[in-house]
This record gives sequence, structure tokens and C-alpha cells, in this order.
Amino acid sequence: MFDKIKKKFSEMFSNDEGNEKIDENSTENEGIKNSENIYHENKGAPKIREGNERNIRVIKRDEIEDSIEQILLESDVTFDATETIVTSLKNNLGKIKRKMDYDIIEEQLKMVIKNLINKNNDNSIDILNVDKKPYIILFLGINGTGKTTTIAKMAYLLKNNSKKVVISASDTFRAGAIEQLSILGDNIGVEVIKHDFKSDPASVAYDSIDHAKARHMDYVLIDSAGRMNTNKNLLDEMKKIKRVAKPDLTLLVLDAMIGQDVIEQANTFSKEINYDGVILTKLDTDAKGGAIISISTEIKKPILFIGTGQNMEDLMKFDVSWYLNKIFSS
Repeated sequence: MFDKIKKKFSEMFSNDEGNEKIDENSTENEGIKNSENIYHENKGAPKIREGNERNIRVIKRDEIEDSIEQILLESDVTFDATETIVTSLKNNLGKIKRKMDYDIIEEQLKMVIKNLINKNNDNSIDILNVDKKPYIILFLGINGTGKTTTIAKMAYLLKNNSKKVVISASDTFRAGAIEQLSILGDNIGVEVIKHDFKSDPASVAYDSIDHAKARHMDYVLIDSAGRMNTNKNLLDEMKKIKRVAKPDLTLLVLDAMIGQDVIEQANTFSKEINYDGVILTKLDTDAKGGAIISISTEIKKPILFIGTGQNMEDLMKFDVSWYLNKIFSS
């Protein structure tokens, strides 16, 4: 998970090659060390200062922006998000002299990314503790994002927290989706309400809500058509489901593996059907790791849950500290 960005940050902040030993008694601000006239070079060896010394790796002022920018862009972070991060980092560091301690750069970079993600991440949405019954959740997303499996994972999570759940198989334009949800529902012991192939998706949602109300159930999870996000007819069907079901929460399921294309998908859905938050799937196979930063910056919707594997248990509430530990761990 996030192997590429983790490796690049690890190489940048943990590699001992080229370390410089810095005077313990130096008083320059924030670990910034002026190397002029205090170092001598041994050819082919690290720069050494004699006397009181300790290992502190430093980066040159003009390398900070280029190094971090390159890592972020290669990790599927959008250009605008990258520029925001680099600019914020430089502002946080203040006036930078010739060289700066790598540890300070790393800590400040973590803080910048954390603040950027938290800015648009609404932690007030607690799906497990809601004040309405049944609580209706509509799931949006194109085919291939793992939407159907994610619905089953959410049902499994809710059921394991002693909630009564019903699933609405409202992707009636794909027979495979109805069958898949039925099988998954059977596997986890959650009822699935379904109609015939190509029946009215909104009717399935309506019947599922009625079913939940009659049996005093806690949650209704509604699937929706998953064709390409540019298909107007299917977008209209999703709008109809939303009008009929009046969901309390609408979630867009996005695939982390498609990189910066998630922004285009998210923006298209946002224009057509407003949604409240994002579930980002397939993080277990996402080597680059930048999609979380891009989504948080570009679409300004909270990432509420993430898919971290193929098992039903592999759906977790998104936590920015967990993410930072993953991408900066050595």
C-alpha cells in the first residue's frame, strides 16, 4: 500500500548517504546550518565538522521545492494540490538560509498535508450514530470502482455494530449487479430487496424504504446504476432515485487506482448529483498514494471511508494520521 510514495519519502528523509555532522552547539534557528567556512571536504566522504558534532542531514534551500514537488507529482497528486503544499511548506518554514535540517522539513510537510486534508474532511458525520430511523444512504459510482462490494462491506460493518440493515438493489440496468448484491447479502446475512432486470430503480429504492419502515430497521443502503459518468440517461435515473428516496447521506465511491482521473469523475457527479462524501476503494493495491491528497484538495468533499482489502472487514473510517503514518513510514 502506497509503496512508491512511501519509498520516495523514505529515501528523502531516511537515507544516510551524504549526511552531514552538525555542531551540537550551533544556535542557528530551526536547525538551519550555515555551512560556509565551517566544513572541510574529504573527497568521496561525508562533510565533517570537527569538535562537538552529531548527525543531522540537511537539504539545500533550492532543493526543497524541487524534491518534494517531484515526489508528489509522481505520486498522482494534482499539480494544483502540489503547488498548494509546497507553498504552504515554504511559508511555514519562513526564511530559509542555505541549508535546513531534513527532520524539520519532514515534520512540517506532515503538518501541511494533515491540515490540507483536514480542511475539507468533515469528521462530524458519524454513520454509526445517527438520529433518524431508517437512515438512508445512497451510493454513486461508475462500474469498476468496487461500489457493489463496498455496499456489502458497509452493511457488514453496520450489522456487526448491532444495526438492522436492508440493501436496495437499484442498479437494475446490470443483471450482474443484482445477482452480486444478492450473493453478498446472503453471505453476510443481510436482506436484499430486488426487482426484475431493467425495472424502475427508484421503485426498488421506494420498496426498500417501505420495507425498512415496516420492520423498524436502522439503515437502507441503496445501490445505483454504475455506467460511465457521462451517460445522461443513467445520470437522470440516479437523480430520480435521489428524489424518491430522499437519502440522508449520498456517498460517491471512487477507485484510488485510476489516479488523477478520480477528480474528473468526482466533478462530473458533483455537477449532476450532489453528494456528501467519498469512499475511496482499492487502497491495498494503490502504490502511488496521492489520490487522497488530490481528492481532499480538489473536490473539497470529505473522505469518510476507505477500502483496504477484499474481505468484508476491509472497510475503515478514514483517519488522516493513519494515512500519514503509511506514507512516511520507512
